[in-house]
Amino acid sequence: MTREYRTQELAEAAGIPVRTLRFYRERRLLPPPRREGRIAWYDDQHLARLRTIAALLERGHTLGGIAELTAAFEKGRDVGQLGELLGMGWSDETPVRLSPEALADHFEGEVTAENLAAALDLGYLAADGEEIVHVSRRLLDVSSALVREGVPLAAVLETGRRVREHADALAALFTELISDHLGEEAVSRLRPLAKSVVEAELTMAMDRLHQRRAPGTDSPQATQPSQTPREPQPPQMPSS
Repeated sequence: MTREYRTQELAEAAGIPVRTLRFYRERRLLPPPRREGRIAWYDDQHLARLRTIAALLERGHTLGGIAELTAAFEKGRDVGQLGELLGMGWSDETPVRLSPEALADHFEGEVTAENLAAALDLGYLAADGEEIVHVSRRLLDVSSALVREGVPLAAVLETGRRVREHADALAALFTELISDHLGEEAVSRLRPLAKSVVEAELTMAMDRLHQRRAPGTDSPQATQPSQTPREPQPPQMPSS
């Protein structure tokens, strides 16, 4: 059964002052509590929302931005508008619509408030009405496959964040290369070439790393015995 909390109890469970809880409620960052006379009763969904807010604040989001995300989940928005809200385009990937239950099934019970906040922060998830929208079928399939293999979802999301940093740097590198030599209008047209280069380099890099880490394999230098060049010795004179 869902646990219920009074105001003080919820604030303690979330690790925030009561005045902060009331401020969030006034800003409509929390759904209204259940009222029983003058007593406000909150439940585990309110606690999960508070933990999500805390996680987003730690990642640098403003309360105004969090309020927009909250409104999107509660009221639903056009998928394109949500893409702009989360700072991520939707043109190259196929979004996937999921119910909350289907999302949980993909990740075998690891859809926690913290992981949800991280996925929102990365722009992997958005909402459209009562459905959750994942930004990319490919990313959803890969991340859920890793979780099924035993990789924690939190680790998958953290790796996704680090990959995003490198991807942004690569995008800037190719955009600068193409725009400097061919003009800004050529960037979109030649984007497939950049994707091919990155895919080829990543494949070769993983092959090199695998060879270095494979059991029983060493670098060519390690397989050869270390020999120090000897000084030439004068010929030995026969003894008399």
